[in-house]
Amino acid sequence: MSTFLSVFVTVISLGTIFGCLALLIWCSRDKMGMEEGAPTGHTFDGISELNNPLPKWWSYLFIFMVVFALFYLALYPGLGNFKGLLGWQSSNQNVRSLEEYHAASADAREQGKLVQYEREMVKADEVFGAKFRELAYEPDGQTYRAIADIAMDENATKVGQRLFLQNCAQCHGSDARGGRGFPNLTDADWLYGGTPEQIKTTLLHGRQGAMPAWEASLGEDGVREVASYVLSLSGRKVDAVEAQKGQARFAVCAACHGMDAKGNHAMGAPNLTDGIWLYGGSRAAVEDSIRNGRNGVMPAWKDILGEDKVHLLASYVYSLNNVK
Repeated sequence: MSTFLSVFVTVISLGTIFGCLALLIWCSRDKMGMEEGAPTGHTFDGISELNNPLPKWWSYLFIFMVVFALFYLALYPGLGNFKGLLGWQSSNQNVRSLEEYHAASADAREQGKLVQYEREMVKADEVFGAKFRELAYEPDGQTYRAIADIAMDENATKVGQRLFLQNCAQCHGSDARGGRGFPNLTDADWLYGGTPEQIKTTLLHGRQGAMPAWEASLGEDGVREVASYVLSLSGRKVDAVEAQKGQARFAVCAACHGMDAKGNHAMGAPNLTDGIWLYGGSRAAVEDSIRNGRNGVMPAWKDILGEDKVHLLASYVYSLNNVK
């Protein structure tokens, strides 16, 4: 933060602490000049106020908390840009990419820095890493168990489900049914293939789908005609003349979707004949996809979760529509 803001935070924090201490000292002094326990002459609703001091236990506790606060602010960051005498920080700061994060993490672990997040990750790996490996590997500890076999293991799929809820549910939903622009993982309609190996590859390395915009090539009439043809492929009622013209223009789409429009797993091109739509199946949505194109990105999880966790996660995703 800026120097001004740092000074402002420091002054406010210390001013509040010492202000409370000053108020406590002021209230502890007898300003009445009267004997302790004598009536002050102030009554309300039949109750007379006596000249009694603050409770000693309360005063001592308050002083202890003031001292504790000062020690805490000296040891840990809390006063503007002051980093604290211990050098503690909650996480690696100012990282802007996964590469920078890994470099900062390695540096923190090598130098034994007090980075709370890194220490918790190390502890978590010590406690849970062995369990992940036990579930993911064969008894020899060298070979991964078949994903299809893990999908039949109730304990392993529960672990995979937790990983899914923590990392994938933000896009695909807690029920894995997806949403507009995010695939439904329960319907067996796969953009890049639904075999165990294909699912794991998708999770490890991510996917980047890109459909070009065709408005400049097709024109507005061409967009409408191709949309009519595409909608007709899944049994929708459309203008037959427009659909026929759109079929002739569909050649530009067939390079990815195939002449039969059933898609291509190698390119992530969806099947246009099954009535399942990633970005919506209304005429307006289909025309918008053709006119402006679509771009979808799924992040790679290998460097975030590690292959052991990805293997278990892949088994859970595979189980969603292969294990009943």
